[in-house]
Amino acid sequence: MRKVIVHIRELVGIQPEGVRRLAGSQMDRTGVLQDAWLLVEDGRIADFGSGKAPEAQEVIDAAGGMVLPAFCDSHTHIVYAGSREGEFLDKINGLSYEEIARRGGGILNSADLLARTDGQELLRQARSRLDEVISKGTGAIEIKSGYGLSTEGELKSLEVIDHLKKEAPALVRSTFLGAHAVGRGYTQAAYVELVCREMMPLAAPLADFVDVFCDEGFFTPEETARILEAGARYGLRPKIHANELAVSGGVQVGVSHRALSVDHLERTTDAEIEALRGTDTMPVMLPGASFFLNMPYGRAKDYIAAGLPLALASDYNPGSSPSGDMRFVMALGCIKMRLTPVQAFNAVTLNGACAMGVEDQVGSITRGKLANLLITRPLPSLTAIPYHYQTPFLAHVLLRGEEI
Repeated sequence: MRKVIVHIRELVGIQPEGVRRLAGSQMDRTGVLQDAWLLVEDGRIADFGSGKAPEAQEVIDAAGGMVLPAFCDSHTHIVYAGSREGEFLDKINGLSYEEIARRGGGILNSADLLARTDGQELLRQARSRLDEVISKGTGAIEIKSGYGLSTEGELKSLEVIDHLKKEAPALVRSTFLGAHAVGRGYTQAAYVELVCREMMPLAAPLADFVDVFCDEGFFTPEETARILEAGARYGLRPKIHANELAVSGGVQVGVSHRALSVDHLERTTDAEIEALRGTDTMPVMLPGASFFLNMPYGRAKDYIAAGLPLALASDYNPGSSPSGDMRFVMALGCIKMRLTPVQAFNAVTLNGACAMGVEDQVGSITRGKLANLLITRPLPSLTAIPYHYQTPFLAHVLLRGEEI
């Protein structure tokens, strides 16, 4: 079916076919077309231009709004049970993320809850969170396991993600994060063995990627390398948690194993920037975690000045970033990390898509890509989106060409 969007004040995010990501000074620009139309055919962007729009069976009036590619959130943990409001109070009372973890809270609390929750209820909760972020403009999302911390729990989580992948209008990618923390009752060495020998062969058919929390108090670079090598034997490319709590060596081990992305990067030195030069690994920063945990924000401007690409993602999870609002992530990128609105926009669209390996399908206004599109209310400019960061701005969300 053909449908055409007309009366578009600005079509933003236009990229030629074959542009995978934007790096360095490329992040300062994005293609814009004024007074535009966009044609959707069979769920994909068929054409766009200015002037007289082509004929179509359905006409959508943008009414002077902007049309943008939907957000691409490359780092989430939305498969979890319940919530952790009690730890929210602990944080208010002065306990750090690391202190809560050492007391047996944090990720382990979520694992206990997940173990007591059946698969259908877990799916219901995850589906509700996914519907929430779609309504706020997310059209592609990576979802991690990691709150199972047992073979049964990790498989239950991955099966939920597989259900979402098959039924959701958004594009979903799945990541096996058995190495999110050491499960209760295991030594560190025994748990690494469990992840590599027992979990990995069962998890791999349900996962697109493998991830490890390589950080102080969690998994060492040597343990991380072993887990990534086990994943590689099953065709799983790495995505690494690195440098959230300390300069951990996670970036370097990720780069050495051709990680698709290295994520968090709140603590970074020039050595991490140098390690990423000339690689295909996408640096991903998670300003929602910095905001919620009162941690440093990543050195986003330094990465871009060094000629690197940069993506921003939500880290939606119950303990350190209980929000998947990518418009707010874009605003934090501007307000706290001093990115320009165009840089932040590129970080939450095309570069986010690249950080989960779907840049050929989503993330820009490009002929042939999925018609995952946001139609805004009339706005004076792209800058208004992060500037008025709580004012409703969406008029329509289209995924695969269908209104949500």
